[in-house]
Amino acid sequence: MNIDQNKVVELSFKLFLNDFNGELIQEFDKDEPFKFIFGTGYLLEGFENKIKGLSKGDKFKFKLQVDEAYGEVDEEAIIDFPHSMFNIDKEYIYVGSILPFKDEEGNDMEGTIVEISDDAVTVDFNHPLAGEDLYFEGEVLNVRNATPEELKHGHVH
Repeated sequence: MNIDQNKVVELSFKLFLNDFNGELIQEFDKDEPFKFIFGTGYLLEGFENKIKGLSKGDKFKFKLQVDEAYGEVDEEAIIDFPHSMFNIDKEYIYVGSILPFKDEEGNDMEGTIVEISDDAVTVDFNHPLAGEDLYFEGEVLNVRNATPEELKHGHVH
C-alpha cells in the first residue's frame, strides 16, 4: 500500500539541521514511530510531497529548503512588549522561555522570549525552525487505511 490521502503512516526518521551530518534535532525510532494521517494538514506540505507514494520498507533521505519548510524569519513577528504585559511568575520570564499567547482573533500561539531589556521583553513568534533548511532521513514502517473514527477525529488511534 502506498502513502496517499487518508492513509495512516508510521515512520522512523531523523531530522538534522545544516546537512545530513548536522545537529540532530528530532528522532523517531522503530520502537516509538511517528504516526499521522497523510493529507490532513498535520505535516509540512513539502514533507508530505517527498514521501507520497512510498510504501512499507521504503527508505527516504531528502532536504527541505527553507521555503518548503517553515519559511524565512519574519522580522515583523519579533515584537517588543512592555514588562507590564507579563502578569505571571517572573521565574517564567527568561531568554529561551516559550510562553502561550493569543492573537487578535483569540487563536492560541506560542512565542519565544529572545531578549529582556530594561524597557521591554522581546518575543519571537516565528516557528523555531524558520530560516532553516531541514534534512530528513528515515524509513516507512507501515501504511494502512485510516478508520472512519480516525478520519472523524483527525488523528491516529
